[in-house]
Amino acid sequence: MQAATLIAPAKINLHLEILGLRDDGYHELRTLFYPVPLPCDLIEVMPSPDHDFYIRCAQRPELETTSNILYKAWKAFGEATGFRPGIFVALTKRIPMGGGLGGGSSDAAALLKWLNLEAGDKGLPLQALIALAAKLGADVPFFLLDGPAWAGGIGEELTPAEVDLSGATLILACPDIHVDTAWAFRAWDGKYATANAHESLTSDRGGTKNPSPVSPREMTNDFEPIVFEEHPSLRDIKQTLLNHGAEHAAMSGSGASLFGIYRDRGSATSAVQALEKQGIEIFQVDCP
Repeated sequence: MQAATLIAPAKINLHLEILGLRDDGYHELRTLFYPVPLPCDLIEVMPSPDHDFYIRCAQRPELETTSNILYKAWKAFGEATGFRPGIFVALTKRIPMGGGLGGGSSDAAALLKWLNLEAGDKGLPLQALIALAAKLGADVPFFLLDGPAWAGGIGEELTPAEVDLSGATLILACPDIHVDTAWAFRAWDGKYATANAHESLTSDRGGTKNPSPVSPREMTNDFEPIVFEEHPSLRDIKQTLLNHGAEHAAMSGSGASLFGIYRDRGSATSAVQALEKQGIEIFQVDCP
């Protein structure tokens, strides 16, 4: 086994609806995932002298435990396939934690894909790997794919999507605010779960999937009212993105990161300058 450096990209949710609370305690969603190359985490994998798992994360030493999703991915893959090589992992966190960008999920998917390749004949077919990934976290299966996708269920029912942002500039604003996803769901339940605000839940796996394109006007995020009430500065960031010419702006996931889509490069530059003056970390992506 050779050492390898894995790149774990982020994602944004161009659209996110919470359809309701299921009997199993999970929330049924309808969301459109879109991969973005920046920010990204780096995962250096090296052989270890024994058959155990070791992790180091200089920026976040609190992640150096067996509760880390990378350890869970390594353990789950080993239990499913019998392939469990001893590895040392050096994790460089660049995706903000608690930002709604899927950093931990992307890390897990990157390691699963690497393990699956290294496993050779013991490797899993894609659908089995997706099923394994779903047990680790609702967003993990998406990162096993190579492009935008609609997701239903708790996020594991994936349909490749057509999303045309060609020529657009994506501005990603990452304020220093941590939003706990479990809290966000509980807060949503307390306000909306019994209000039947969306379509009824359905056992039809196809009922929450839609492969059609989505225009910016259709992009919404059901978490925004809850999270903006708790963190009013996030509403201000969204307004700043819009005031500087964003065709659309929204929060990603349960927050706290927000994105703006710009067709004019000058407007995007203006937004970046305005937000950087507020001390907000910004990533800029030119969509192919």
